[in-house]
Amino acid sequence: MADESKLATVGGGCFWCVEAALKELDGVDEVTSGYAGGSTEDPTYEAVCSGKTGHAEVVQVAYDPSVIAYDELLEVFFTVHDPTQLNRQGPDVGSQYRSIVLYHDDDQREIAEAYIEALDEEYDERVVTELVPLETFYAAEEYHQDYYEKNPNDAYCNFHAAPKVEKVRETFAEKVRATSSR
Repeated sequence: MADESKLATVGGGCFWCVEAALKELDGVDEVTSGYAGGSTEDPTYEAVCSGKTGHAEVVQVAYDPSVIAYDELLEVFFTVHDPTQLNRQGPDVGSQYRSIVLYHDDDQREIAEAYIEALDEEYDERVVTELVPLETFYAAEEYHQDYYEKNPNDAYCNFHAAPKVEKVRETFAEKVRATSSR
């Protein structure tokens, strides 16, 4: 991770899909799947899936702002999920799959607020993405990290993560890291 890296934290459905999509980007040093936005300390995957912890499945992105800007990360994030879906993305249903941006500072809040406002004008349905300060990020269990890369034949990944990765590669070709080869 570069010394000047910054962090961004977002959630839009299953973290495997968002992680796989954002890892494609040049300037992204690391993407960690995890949980945020809830009230339970050190939540487990099973607890988060129960819907009782208040957490969302999110990814925390360490990125180099001299290579990719925060608003560019948001653009890709909002392209790979539907921000008008309340508490669901594709087959995944529950508050843990909500669309959420957890900002790290006032600059991120202002950028995300303006981005969401502009995005709301583009959709027929209302954008329901939550915008809240990040209080605590909990890394998910190790088996969730790099899930798409480690499980290339997983049916869920083939039906849901792979199309998001392809969309990033096609829509944002100029922002995709040269080493992407999957």
